[in-house]
Amino acid sequence: MEDWLHFPHPVPAIRHHVTEANAIAVRNWLWVVAALVFLMVVVGGATRLTESGLSIVQWKPVTGALPPLSQQEWQEAFEEYKQIPQYKELFPDMDLAGFKYIYAWEWAHRLLGRLIGVVFAVPLIWFWARGQLPRSVKPKLLGIIALGAAQGGVGWWMVASGLINRVEVAQERLAIHLLLAALIFSACLWVAGGLGPRAVALVHDGAGRLKAVALTILVSVFLQIFVGGLVAGLRAGLIDNTWPLMDGVFIPPADVLWRLEPVWTNLVDNPVTVQFFHRMIAYAIFALALGHLIDAWMNAEGRVRRGAGILFGHVLMQIALGIATLVLVEPPFAGAPHLALALAHQAIGMAVLAVATLQARRLAQYVVR
Repeated sequence: MEDWLHFPHPVPAIRHHVTEANAIAVRNWLWVVAALVFLMVVVGGATRLTESGLSIVQWKPVTGALPPLSQQEWQEAFEEYKQIPQYKELFPDMDLAGFKYIYAWEWAHRLLGRLIGVVFAVPLIWFWARGQLPRSVKPKLLGIIALGAAQGGVGWWMVASGLINRVEVAQERLAIHLLLAALIFSACLWVAGGLGPRAVALVHDGAGRLKAVALTILVSVFLQIFVGGLVAGLRAGLIDNTWPLMDGVFIPPADVLWRLEPVWTNLVDNPVTVQFFHRMIAYAIFALALGHLIDAWMNAEGRVRRGAGILFGHVLMQIALGIATLVLVEPPFAGAPHLALALAHQAIGMAVLAVATLQARRLAQYVVR
């Protein structure tokens, strides 16, 4: 009888085990990081196209977050810029107002880099401390941090190449810098794509083939981004401004493509060779994406089929923008219109990478035969 008067002991709070399927907040955070990296790449493209990348000649990871705040500080920064070859050889008539314009682009680019670091590191510490990270995700996130740290060092390594004996940064360093940004962007999307409720990708036949082709497209897009960085660094898009022929031929003569010694240097130093391979890789991606679309349309349903269509549509758009950027270099498109076109080409290039990453991720994990 007395037992009836005793209140029951409190039941311990139920602790839900953290899994990839219920890590929604972590997934949403990675989407935000990826969006910031996308913006970073576009601003970086504008920095390159406006010749702004060498306007800040010192690397100050902390104090550099603040721009010059007084007229004297602006003048001191301008005097530092006047000491490098780019100013002396390309812009000897630049005034302080012009310097402030290019400084703003480079400062915004570096500030975005710092912001991405904070937006990644602070929530990572929070999620980790509260036990909200699935165990399988932790090493992947640490890998992204390592890529981000390397990116900061490569960024300064790139800028340093243009401060002495050059009027611009080394194109191979620019390409590596861009490739690292693409890897960070894709890695965030890849990890985020594996979190949340698992959707089913229905494949009736050829699942292994679809996955292999999707991964091949993804690798090809990375290669194309690297070569695109070389094109930008060499200004290779300002020569042979016709399509589909280059100087009247589809394949330039061997003595044009391989004129430099040693031969391998043509792949990074010869503008004609770099532009040619940029075109050829684009054709290869087009063919792979078209074949993947046909395969998915015949042998898959749902997200796999839709993803293949979205990927092919983005590839088509990117090729169209690439051709337009190449051929529309003369007035009335010269200047601001061509700059906008080139930035659109770069932005859609990153969008191609995004959909290629998500399609490969989808096929790599969620296939039901």
